[in-house]
Amino acid sequence: MGEALSSAVDFFVRGGFFMILLLALSVSVGTVILLRAVALREKAIMPTEIEDAVENLAPGGSAEALAALARGSNTPLARIVSVCLKHRSWTRQENAEAVQVRARHEVVRMESGLVLLEIATGIAPLLGLLGTLSGLVGIFANLGGGAGDGDPVAVARGISEALNTTIVGLAVAVPSLVAFNYFQRKVETMAVNMEGVAADLMAKCYPDAR
Repeated sequence: MGEALSSAVDFFVRGGFFMILLLALSVSVGTVILLRAVALREKAIMPTEIEDAVENLAPGGSAEALAALARGSNTPLARIVSVCLKHRSWTRQENAEAVQVRARHEVVRMESGLVLLEIATGIAPLLGLLGTLSGLVGIFANLGGGAGDGDPVAVARGISEALNTTIVGLAVAVPSLVAFNYFQRKVETMAVNMEGVAADLMAKCYPDAR
């Protein structure tokens, strides 16, 4: 166990400056993935009780119970519903525009942090490549400088160590790409579902509108 830990530490230490950047990036990516996984749970975006309340609302009927339910729920769907009910005295067109603005704000909030995953997908392999090239430059510069530097075993070991950053760069980029696509798709799906609930509520708030 101790030997494996020592080898792992040595693997990262030999990566140099670019390995430090990659480790910092990996921590940031891991944090964003965990936070988005918690924040984008369906119950945290679209509570079932609010969906059911909208579905059970009678066209043109009282929405006091729904409004109270929305006020007590700090979720994107609840805030959209609150905007719709708050502006119920407006015309349908004006209310629809207010709801659309609120919905766009909520989608932006849901996408918070995803830009870091998108950036990490592109920059992590490049940082890994830079680290590798930096290590190779150092190896080949030493080949012409001193006695004993032509040892093929030492050169092969040096090249192997220089490739460490490329490995880590790809290891950071792959989960970043997977997580970004997964969360982006999830946000799009829930945005469409919220739009459907908002449209249903709008129709029931203005049953006489054509």
